[in-house]
Amino acid sequence: MTLDSFNSAARDEAAALVRPCLDIPRWVDALVDGRPYADVAAVADAALTAAAPFTEAELDGALAHHPRIGERPTGQSTEANLARGEQSGVDASAADALAAANRRYEDRFDRVFLIRAAGRSADDVLAAIDERLGNTPEQELVVIEQQLREIAALRLEGALA
Repeated sequence: MTLDSFNSAARDEAAALVRPCLDIPRWVDALVDGRPYADVAAVADAALTAAAPFTEAELDGALAHHPRIGERPTGQSTEANLARGEQSGVDASAADALAAANRRYEDRFDRVFLIRAAGRSADDVLAAIDERLGNTPEQELVVIEQQLREIAALRLEGALA
């Protein structure tokens, strides 16, 4: 969809474009209600701040749509297709190390590890997991929100390109 089409689309149609980027209803509403946007960069900027801060329940709901890093998502949903593309740089040869790191993270925080994988190697991801394991649960919620927002901004830029 073009930016002009997004800006002029019916509310439901615009929300359908935005929701796979980050499925938090308050965020979707804020992005759709913020139209019209001058350019794609303005939409991406809005994605980084809209409906801030997210609640822990909103974060957990959004995480439910994200596969474990290093695992290839199955299915043909928009979210699965997006995740496949975003994780394309994560080398499958690191699958065992990523699986072990995911388990450590999930044991510590009781949720899936999330990172903006686009542009990151498996080594980058493994280093980030190790670093984030030192966070408190409260600190980690802030990082998760930031990562979700970065992923959403990238997805929106792609959807409106």
